[in-house]
Amino acid sequence: MACPLTTWPAGGRRGSRDDELVRPWAVQCATMIDMEASPTQFRGLILDWGGVLTMPLDRAMSQWAHRDGVDLRHFASVIASLSFDVESSPVHRLERGEIGTEDFECELAKALAESGSPVRAEGLLDRILHDLADLHDSMVGLVARARRKGLRTALLSNSWGEHYPEHLWVGLFDAVVISGRVGMRKPERRIYLHTAERLGLPPSACVMVDDLPANIRGAVAAGMVGVLHRDVDGTREELEALFGRSLV
Repeated sequence: MACPLTTWPAGGRRGSRDDELVRPWAVQCATMIDMEASPTQFRGLILDWGGVLTMPLDRAMSQWAHRDGVDLRHFASVIASLSFDVESSPVHRLERGEIGTEDFECELAKALAESGSPVRAEGLLDRILHDLADLHDSMVGLVARARRKGLRTALLSNSWGEHYPEHLWVGLFDAVVISGRVGMRKPERRIYLHTAERLGLPPSACVMVDDLPANIRGAVAAGMVGVLHRDVDGTREELEALFGRSLV
């Protein structure tokens, strides 16, 4: 029995407008499904990297800001400003691989200095992403179990350069889609379709797990089901309800 859902946040409503992606059936379905005997329409599991397979992004950014002496409010404001124009944004161009990391580091460092948080440009992205190098063991285990139980798995990540611990991914994914390598970024519809194609599945058979509501909305617009990641247990519960099998 498949749960009649389009999208919901892991763990239920959190009170913000972004999180009002209702999950009315998840717990009910989890108790109604014979986990190992009732197949559903969903066969593909697609996951984000930073904030899903790693520690939360806000914690990683906070730790970097403390080390580099950056006011986190300045950083948030600068990133919002640099992301404003979808087509010309240096953040979006970096994620599509249209500009190099050194050019972006210079632009970001200049903007941070102008906002009152001067920082060394050289190696800036390495320092920002430093705490995302270690994968979250519980989430990695969940993905590994999903794949062993017959699900197709993919990584779909918006990249800020090549800072991925790929040696830790061996045997974990059937497809890896990094935005800067394919010239597309979330939440653009085409990158979700590309990822589903790499899995050999229609979008309607895929579930996307991401920690950013905008990326979940993009996945749903492309025909997938979205799970907004907040914590491992909540996400596992949602995925068990969707895929109709235990992932413990």
